[in-house]
Amino acid sequence: MTKSLNVAVIGAGTSGLLTARELLREDHRVTVFEKSDRLGGTWVYNSGVEANDNILCLDPNRPVVHSSLYSSLRTNLPRPLMGFSDFSLEDKTYGDPRMFPGHKEVLKFLEDFANEFGVTKVIRFNSEVVRVENIDSKFVVEWRTLEAGSKEEVFDAVVVCNGHHTEPRVADDIPGIEEWSRVQEHSHNYRVPEPYRDQVVVVIGNGPSALDISREIATVSKEVHLSSRSSNVKISSLDGYNNMWQHSKINRVFEDGTIVFQDNQSIKADAILHCTGYKFHFPFLRTNGMVQVDNNRVGPLYKHMFPPQLAPRLSFVGLTYQQGILFRLYELQSKLVSLVLSKKILLPSEDEMLADISQHYREMEENGIPKHHTHSLRLQFEYVDWLAAKVGLPIEDRLKEICRSLFQHWIARPNGFREAFES
Repeated sequence: MTKSLNVAVIGAGTSGLLTARELLREDHRVTVFEKSDRLGGTWVYNSGVEANDNILCLDPNRPVVHSSLYSSLRTNLPRPLMGFSDFSLEDKTYGDPRMFPGHKEVLKFLEDFANEFGVTKVIRFNSEVVRVENIDSKFVVEWRTLEAGSKEEVFDAVVVCNGHHTEPRVADDIPGIEEWSRVQEHSHNYRVPEPYRDQVVVVIGNGPSALDISREIATVSKEVHLSSRSSNVKISSLDGYNNMWQHSKINRVFEDGTIVFQDNQSIKADAILHCTGYKFHFPFLRTNGMVQVDNNRVGPLYKHMFPPQLAPRLSFVGLTYQQGILFRLYELQSKLVSLVLSKKILLPSEDEMLADISQHYREMEENGIPKHHTHSLRLQFEYVDWLAAKVGLPIEDRLKEICRSLFQHWIARPNGFREAFES
């Protein structure tokens, strides 16, 4: 009979809820630590933003606002890709039946999921984890609440599911950016377009958030200029807008508001909005260097999940991104963690895991993939298929076809891929 372990799960977002569900299914004793007062992680909207004197969120000691949602945010994945193997979003609606629903719909779906599978009752809300430390083959978890202060508890295993949409990554390598005297903000602090009314705004980035936010800002601003580092970008005005332009990478900014692009065009802007993604951040983790974050590479991790020196007692779920079947991927990862902890699946030896990691890093370098993209799956299915085979839960071909179709629509029409996909 499998020994029941006492397992701490850090975070009650999508990956944390899935992990708790799978651990409970394996009869482990589960405690989910959630620093806010409700579940949902990145899908919980908070109209508040971080202090204006720290608008780029670079101070590690700042009071952190976890949410990065803007008010109008819709999913960039259609409903079939937003559910789980036994709990679908396709056959449920919570007031927003669109193929690409808003964030409120997803949050209600996650709340329904947590209640359905008994996860809500094992969550400790308003409990912020401040230290996870490996001591004598156990993990000491220290957390704090406003009412009771700090407490400690010992666990057999810890699964880190704290997400990666809270600690902003900014384009701080642009010459002159530190001397820029006008408004500078990260999309983490963007909620509504009104603050940009009648302004000239430069949006840095070319991901879904950059495109969505720039389109929304264009409804109130004087001009919006998108800047992309991509070598494939076309320098042009954007279809359907008379006040939006696409540019190449910024070459330099000046204190008087002038911005010069590498295409030799220049403008005078009122604001720069960094839609430049986020950093992996685990300020609570104490591993004596066994797990480190180096240029957004969390490692060394076997299959993006297990640090060889501490596996399987420490694991991560939810680090991977840029894969259209993301919710199902998190389900597969959480199932693997639970089965490994139950000893129904055995991990390779420490040396074998380290060798696998080294090979992965080598292949990245040979293919010219930068270190900060270590956990990007680049919309490929090899890793998903490996996980599915490992845990015995295959991904339907239909979902893969939906994912491929979505990507084709994104390539053809990034500024209107949702409308093109639905038509």
